[in-house]
Amino acid sequence: MLKSIKKEIKLRQSYLNGASISSIYFGGGTPSILNKEEIISLIETIYNNFRIDPDAEITLECNPDDLNTKKLLELKEIGINRLSIGIQSFDDADLKFMNRSHNAKEALNCIQFAKESGFDNITIDLIYGLPNQSNENWKKNLARMLSLDIQHFSAYSLTVEPKTKLKHLIDKKLVTPLDDKITVEHFNTLVEIANENNFVHYEISNFGKEGFFSNHNSAYWKNKHYLGVGPSAHSFNGISRQWNVASNKHYIKKGK
Repeated sequence: MLKSIKKEIKLRQSYLNGASISSIYFGGGTPSILNKEEIISLIETIYNNFRIDPDAEITLECNPDDLNTKKLLELKEIGINRLSIGIQSFDDADLKFMNRSHNAKEALNCIQFAKESGFDNITIDLIYGLPNQSNENWKKNLARMLSLDIQHFSAYSLTVEPKTKLKHLIDKKLVTPLDDKITVEHFNTLVEIANENNFVHYEISNFGKEGFFSNHNSAYWKNKHYLGVGPSAHSFNGISRQWNVASNKHYIKKGK
């Protein structure tokens, strides 16, 4: 897979017409499972084929259970300057329902470890609208997040996708979806608490302190050009939008 991604980077080096890149975003899955050398090889390939701003935002998506002090120090050393951590919730019952591999304590610890490792630009993901999630529990989640003094967060309403375990459980009446009115209450609580704590609601699901709005997220809404590489990646050159084949197998085959 890495070989195919690096090949695509080289093949598409002219896509942005020599424009300087202000944001590099490693996402689309769990790039934090890559080791130090693998991430370095990707970064080097990007720098060798594109013009990168000296102060470019370089974000890596990661799961709490992939992060320890050694890993975090390595990421900092190789140039990652922004972490996007898939916390989802600081409540153990929520995490169990979502089948997450980390618990609430690990979620809290990984953010503390990241700060101690020198990261000062951290964003996390939170989910609201879970079955049986009261507004009070949602407030507690937000309070835990605020206590960590991070600079940015994204909050998403739970969506039920076709052909998923959750959809099956709902269809079998084994899980009752949260009433839409309560989900709206969660959203209103979210916006109110964010505003009270100097987070700017600058994009549909994103909240940031001044100076910490995501370059990556903002680019989409400002209609800026961007290049995506890897399976299912989307790109936009100002004229048309392109997207890669979704299948990992087919992507690798096409990259040979």
